[in-house]
Amino acid sequence: MDFCASTACYYTDKSKETSAFFSADLNNMNNKDRYKRLISFISAILLLGILTGIFAYVWYVHYSEAIILPFYRRGNWVLIAVYGIITAIFFKAYGGFKLGYLKKTDMLYSQLISMVCVNTLAYFLISLIGRHFMELSPVLAMTGIDFIVLSVWTVATGKIYFLIYPPRRLIILYGSHQAASLVLKMSRRVDKYMICESVSINEDKEKIQELILKYEGVIICDIPADMRNDYLKFCFSNSKRAYIAPKISDIIIRGADDIRLFDTPLLLCRNYGLDFEQRLLKRAFDIVFSLIALIPALPFMIVSAVAVKLYDGGPVLYKQKRLTIDSKEFYVYKFRSMIVDAEKNGIPQLAEDNDNRITPVGKILRKFRIDEFPQLFNILKGEMSVVGPRPERPELTAEYIKEMPEFEYRLKVKAGLTGYAQVTGVYDTSPYDKLKMDLMYIENYSLRMDLQIILMTLKTMLFPGRSNAEEQEGVLDTENTKNRKED
Repeated sequence: MDFCASTACYYTDKSKETSAFFSADLNNMNNKDRYKRLISFISAILLLGILTGIFAYVWYVHYSEAIILPFYRRGNWVLIAVYGIITAIFFKAYGGFKLGYLKKTDMLYSQLISMVCVNTLAYFLISLIGRHFMELSPVLAMTGIDFIVLSVWTVATGKIYFLIYPPRRLIILYGSHQAASLVLKMSRRVDKYMICESVSINEDKEKIQELILKYEGVIICDIPADMRNDYLKFCFSNSKRAYIAPKISDIIIRGADDIRLFDTPLLLCRNYGLDFEQRLLKRAFDIVFSLIALIPALPFMIVSAVAVKLYDGGPVLYKQKRLTIDSKEFYVYKFRSMIVDAEKNGIPQLAEDNDNRITPVGKILRKFRIDEFPQLFNILKGEMSVVGPRPERPELTAEYIKEMPEFEYRLKVKAGLTGYAQVTGVYDTSPYDKLKMDLMYIENYSLRMDLQIILMTLKTMLFPGRSNAEEQEGVLDTENTKNRKED
């Protein structure tokens, strides 16, 4: 039995045990799906109302009369509305409203860090209005109450959502063992997906179509483009949900512009990275952000420099040759997190979990990404951007290009201090998957996306993600870069 089939066996047995529950008409499920966004919207509005109401109470009881020039009625309303808007912005950026999409723990982390940011801003706003630093304890108490409300809310709404929308019963259509990694990842979301069966693309077409009709959706992974198109059309005609593992060409097409030549629709792929206006805006943002970020970062940088120096007396900074836009070489700066002469044999070696070359101080710096702070100076020099694909070493880039010729596509923009792959992936996400995420960023760039990635980076620093190896508890690690089919 192949790996995908064996992975699905457990879910097949589970589905048999609960067949009475899941034998409900699929049309009824489709009808309920129509209201999913409405339910999420109502949930978000109620939660936002509760949090804003808590702030309103704290404002009226502790601050409204304590400021030098108390507001009239409308002034209080405006301030409360501003708090609600700021809360909505942070929750939206961090995914705090994504009921049913994120894990409950991830959603709670997102909400907690959102409330810390919102209430910190609220305190400084209140102090600005009051013209001096106001009493802090009411805001701290409010934050504690917010944490309790969010914890109860996340657990309660998660259970209700699960009752209304149980896990989707899916079948996976695969072309090779590449699907194994995707199956394992989706299997960890038992609250969202139930992979009940797997079928090879080599099976008879009519049999595959019959199997697809039995389930709520199909996962299409690593099959030839012409066959994939046929099954996508089949799913579309039968209103079946399709989850597709994209190829590089798919990501490029997603970033295309819709144009029309007389009565013929066309997709235009410009394929040159960012245009002049985008580069100009991005550079201005990089300079402003780096100068502002250096103010709160400097204390951490001073403490880090002292800690690195005191540990072994070696150099504080470490510089290494990396690649940025158009394959230009530059030296990236970091706080040294490894022992001196970690690569004295001259052979490039990627850091791994529990790498014995990493010092105790370095582990802390790496965990919270503090070792990357000196790259703010790389950004000011114009060698890097705040957001972009992480810079790779020339030697490793050459190795990746041998396995994935498309890897050099990520050099159409400047290397970044943080990136889409860093906030959405985990420590040992495969290079091919990271490449896909980097290209998704390049093809869909916007200043709003940069701001959201920066906010998500803060969450990653405070709640570092586990590696795939840790999450899969030692299950087979598929080599996407070596065994994948070409686009």
